[in-house]
Amino acid sequence: MDKKFIFVTGGVLSGLGKGIAAAAIGALLEAKGLRVTLQKLDPYLNIDPGTLSPFEHGEVYVTDDGCETDLDLGHYERFTHVCTSVDNNYTTGRIYNNVITKERRGDYLGNTVQVVPHITDEIKEAVKSAAKDQYDVVIVEIGGTVGDIESLPFLEAIRRFRYDVGRENVLYVHLTLVPYIKAAGELKSKPTQHSVKELREIGIQPDILLCRSEMPLSQDVKRKIAMHCNLDDYAVVAAIDVDTVYEVPIWFRSEGLDRQIEKKLHLNLPQADLRVWEDVVRKIKMPRQETVIAIVGKYIGLKDAYKSLSEALLHGGIANDARVVVQWVDSEEIEKKGVENLLAEVDGILVPGGFGNRGIEGKIMAARYAREKKIPYFGICLGMQIAVIEFSRNVCGLSANSEEFDPEAKDKVIYLMENWYNHRTGMIEQRNKDSQMGGTMRLGAYPCVLKEGSRAMAAYGTRELSERHRHRYEFNNLYRDLLVSQGIEITGLSPDGQLVEIIEIKDHPWFLGCQFHPEFKSKPIEPHPLFRAFIEASIKEKRSLFK
Repeated sequence: MDKKFIFVTGGVLSGLGKGIAAAAIGALLEAKGLRVTLQKLDPYLNIDPGTLSPFEHGEVYVTDDGCETDLDLGHYERFTHVCTSVDNNYTTGRIYNNVITKERRGDYLGNTVQVVPHITDEIKEAVKSAAKDQYDVVIVEIGGTVGDIESLPFLEAIRRFRYDVGRENVLYVHLTLVPYIKAAGELKSKPTQHSVKELREIGIQPDILLCRSEMPLSQDVKRKIAMHCNLDDYAVVAAIDVDTVYEVPIWFRSEGLDRQIEKKLHLNLPQADLRVWEDVVRKIKMPRQETVIAIVGKYIGLKDAYKSLSEALLHGGIANDARVVVQWVDSEEIEKKGVENLLAEVDGILVPGGFGNRGIEGKIMAARYAREKKIPYFGICLGMQIAVIEFSRNVCGLSANSEEFDPEAKDKVIYLMENWYNHRTGMIEQRNKDSQMGGTMRLGAYPCVLKEGSRAMAAYGTRELSERHRHRYEFNNLYRDLLVSQGIEITGLSPDGQLVEIIEIKDHPWFLGCQFHPEFKSKPIEPHPLFRAFIEASIKEKRSLFK
């Protein structure tokens, strides 16, 4: 079978959920036996989102090969079996940087370099880079909204792409909005009509419309949209609001989207088997128990800054047939109001990753509260470092801090291992060079070896694993013996024993910190072992309060 390409565009306004729609289509096609991959083309000029504030663009998602990418790649991995890489996310900045590099090198033999064909050709090559042999279908999400000047080169590129690979191998899916006007008591199709009109002016006739709406579309509304948008009635698919995003593949199947894709791409496939997704949805909507988890961070004003984290907690709940109620706690508020006032009613405390010293003391207070009150604690990346600083100060009596927060601290229990980064191996420098990433950040997947009998090994069920990282500072081995003698357990190390990956505390129901980001590898159908174990411990400790 020829490789198939599905391009997902968006209209009317941003934030309609192209990423979820693309990921749900991927899940639907996988359930029909196809091998899929997904790609995000973003119209902003940054090379990647690595230097963007979380308030600007949400979380930075990290792939195994150390690429800092758009958060939609997290949706792709959670909904499908794809393992994304540097080839799955391109920005305008990266496309232009590639073209300018080629021009400086003389690749264009003195020709005038223009948006068409040079930029558009580079975009097409980017799409082809994701179309590896092991995949049957490549789903490409175009960031931004039709009508944005930044998106025009991408739209022109995908318009031409159909002529390159054959009309029967390309499908255009357009996500738009059908708002409900309460005063009029009806759904309005005009925004959709204008969005499709704008897309057709560019030269793209959508094959399928996904119409976001608060309620199902009647056949009359679908017929009206189809008539004005030059489509068959059955090519207009309602994409209504559902209780959980993991219900979207099930809804799309009920709307016949899979059959339309199959028909328009000339495929003959079995019926989609979505029983695993139906089980996930049941556990989310009708769980048998509940637990309250506090996320103590400093970006809580924008929940997308912790998107993978909140989803991984949900997955941990699915694994335990439990509803996880997340209580968002601003660490700076802890500094002002006290830890007891904000964390007294929670069953578990999670301190996530982050950068900079704002709100750090509040996080340290939260870690101490969890340790002393025997509340399950999960520290991720910075959250592990916070636990080490707190223990060093309040158990070991050190004047401890991280070099990141206080370069002059007496006891830098967390520090920048420049010698390791710069001389021990060229892995990080080469990875950064290849991916156009800078600095001494440890990015991407690195191996870890677990200690026999540890909570970590009990959770994973294996001694060797690989997890993704995004940080610069490490546990200072000069303090390892002292902290171990006082009750810290080092239960995860790099294979050479030099890098501390996981710490635990003895005589505590469940206290674990990891230097990596386990949330990046969690899926609703495959919850991450550490999140499963953390939620299990939080439920158990909640019950113990009533013994």
